[in-house]
Amino acid sequence: MSAGSTARIVIADDHPLFRGALRQAVEGVVPEAAISESGNFEGLLETLACNSGADLALLDLNMPDVQGFSGLIYLRAQYPDVPVAIVSANDDPTAIRRSIDFGASGFIPKSLDMRTMGDALQAILAGHAWTPPDIDLSQPPDRETNELVRRLSSLTPQQVRVLMMLSEGLLNKQIAYELMVSEATVKAHVSAILQKLGVESRTQAVIAAARIATAGSSSTT
Repeated sequence: MSAGSTARIVIADDHPLFRGALRQAVEGVVPEAAISESGNFEGLLETLACNSGADLALLDLNMPDVQGFSGLIYLRAQYPDVPVAIVSANDDPTAIRRSIDFGASGFIPKSLDMRTMGDALQAILAGHAWTPPDIDLSQPPDRETNELVRRLSSLTPQQVRVLMMLSEGLLNKQIAYELMVSEATVKAHVSAILQKLGVESRTQAVIAAARIATAGSSSTT
């Protein structure tokens, strides 16, 4: 953010009450912020497509149309210049670490009080990474998980979308329809995904993606 500019912030959360709480926290830190809200991931993508110069995207870790870290991975690949902060009811240290590993600028638990949430937003908008101070992230990830994180992060935005749809059980022709591309293009994406993840089948690719996503899953969002 440049001096004197108006912060453009996008909030994506499927719970209206928490979107309202986030808006209140943002307005408490940046009263003149231009805030957009979305109740799902697709709505967030539509907003960013029209306003890719957003200063911050606040992303719920789990929403009906995106689970685990797939949304974060996609945003970091498609909009590398837009900082993304995760907001979630799951404050497990593993979920927080994975979020940072996948490029999040911060992790804001939904259990924070309004003042601390404001402090977190202020730090992130100033360009600093923010995670709960009482969470110990010093323990390095195991080598196998770290390698999978690296491989998933190498996927292009379209490959991430294809992997997300594979995880939903969609067939190639269904993915082609959703993405408005040919089946041959989808097959090429699937082949590239298998190569980048170091697996031999789409089932193995889905299992690999699910393994890293489980840390971001919770009974609550």
